[in-house]
Amino acid sequence: MATELRWALIVISALVIGGLLIHGLWSVRKKSSDKASKKEPNELKEQTPNHDKEPDEPEIGEMTFSAVDDEPATEGIIATEEPETEAQTESCGSEEAEPEESALVEPQDFIILHVDMPEGLKMAGSRLLPTVLSLGFKYSDEGFFNRHLEPSGNGPVLFRLVNMYNPGTFDIDNMEQFSTAGISLFMTLPCEGDNLAAFNMLHSASKKLAEEFGATVLDKDREPLTVEAVRGYVEKVREFAA
Repeated sequence: MATELRWALIVISALVIGGLLIHGLWSVRKKSSDKASKKEPNELKEQTPNHDKEPDEPEIGEMTFSAVDDEPATEGIIATEEPETEAQTESCGSEEAEPEESALVEPQDFIILHVDMPEGLKMAGSRLLPTVLSLGFKYSDEGFFNRHLEPSGNGPVLFRLVNMYNPGTFDIDNMEQFSTAGISLFMTLPCEGDNLAAFNMLHSASKKLAEEFGATVLDKDREPLTVEAVRGYVEKVREFAA
């Protein structure tokens, strides 16, 4: 009888202990689950600002590039200036004859030479202005320097001198504070008068400017001007000879 009672007590004790262990495990899991559910929103709140900070990196549309001001401007100038040149060539000798007597001449091509400074150096406007004027260029209302048929500024424009970099123009009232890494000279074909003579003048002016500033004359591809390139220009000019 005593033995049976002892085994009964052992079984009951085992059941009680087992129940306590199961209850303890269940309580621990419940608390862990509650903490996890409370923690998730906090973690999300902490992570959300991190995701919001990623767009702080500048977007392409918002970025500004100072280098844009140093990009060559001559292509746009040539494109916009062709209609003006056409108007000028339409009135052949407009200062000497009536407009209705002039012949219509449409620009079909152009010649361009660049005068490029060595890297890190620039042409000072205070020195560039007198040099350009000594070569017979006249400042225009558009902000360019024009070389007319006559050095006095009379007659049609043969070719132009522009800033090689944006905005492409010159502010003659502030040339003392101005500087540029290069200039460009271009003429449209056909031009008024002798095409070949006009090209020779353009070529000569570009060489004199290069010598004055220690610069390099470049062709339309911005490569150093070679004898072969000059011959190619001459052949092109001759195609438009009257």
